[in-house]
Amino acid sequence: MKKAILFCLVLLLGSVAGVAGAADPYPSSPISLIVAYTPGGATDFQARIVSMPAGEERYFGQPIVIVNKPGAGGMTAWNWCVEKGGKDGYTLVSYNMPHLIAQSIVSKPSFTADSFIPVANWGADPAVLIVPKKSPLKNVKEFVEYAKANPGKVTINGAGLYVGHHIATLQLEKAAGIKLTYIPEKGGTDAFQAVYSNKVMAGFNNLADAFRNTDNLNILAIADTKRHEFLPDVPTFQELGYDIDDASVNYRGYCFVKGVSQEAVDKAIKVAPAMFNDPMVVKKMKESGSPLKVMNNVETQKMFNSQKAKLEVLLKDLVKK
Repeated sequence: MKKAILFCLVLLLGSVAGVAGAADPYPSSPISLIVAYTPGGATDFQARIVSMPAGEERYFGQPIVIVNKPGAGGMTAWNWCVEKGGKDGYTLVSYNMPHLIAQSIVSKPSFTADSFIPVANWGADPAVLIVPKKSPLKNVKEFVEYAKANPGKVTINGAGLYVGHHIATLQLEKAAGIKLTYIPEKGGTDAFQAVYSNKVMAGFNNLADAFRNTDNLNILAIADTKRHEFLPDVPTFQELGYDIDDASVNYRGYCFVKGVSQEAVDKAIKVAPAMFNDPMVVKKMKESGSPLKVMNNVETQKMFNSQKAKLEVLLKDLVKK
């Protein structure tokens, strides 16, 4: 009888332990963050900064590990996330706007903006027009005049097709009445290297990267509605008389693929904005010239909706099928 009672107690304790193990709070192991661009570019660089405090108990309590999946202006990674990525809450996705929405409008990827659950936004990085340091084109006026005199001969690059850099290029062509030859690269790092080495005549790239590389290039203008505090002497295109707004500004943040557990979503939307506002993150972002714009999940969802409405109209006008 005693043996039977002891056996039952062992089974009961084992059952209780199993329940406790199953109820471990999320997250109980490191989280992967899929970054759709090459190491060293602005998205990768900033993702590493904003994710640094993740292991602290007041945030996720587990480290966030960056996984780079570059290609096709972000589509390679976002297709993978929707088709094969885990939905257990341990695969966060770094989004880029307007890239993610523009590509789903123009191309036929596996995803749309509705495939993802916005968690929080960490930054807003305007596109800037850059030329090699020794370029004879010293300002936008000279750039446009040369392009008009040499239609299609001006090569300009960016971090892929229908990313913010490509959209800014399309806007510039329309606003200035010029024809450029756009070259999509694998990511911002590759695009910068092509500009440095004079493989292309110009590029649109991220303000954050340009800010860190002014020894190697000249920044002619910003594709935004106002000047930026990091580059106060660089004019906007609108100041120079070109109708180019902020449609190409690169918003960056965290999202999940739809289907993730509510526990994971609730945890992430609670701690991510606070983590992005961590004093250490704010300091490092500012020191590196990386524009910080923190938005919670509600604000981020509104941005998704606004960008989608804007881009549907813009791309219908700019993209010639």
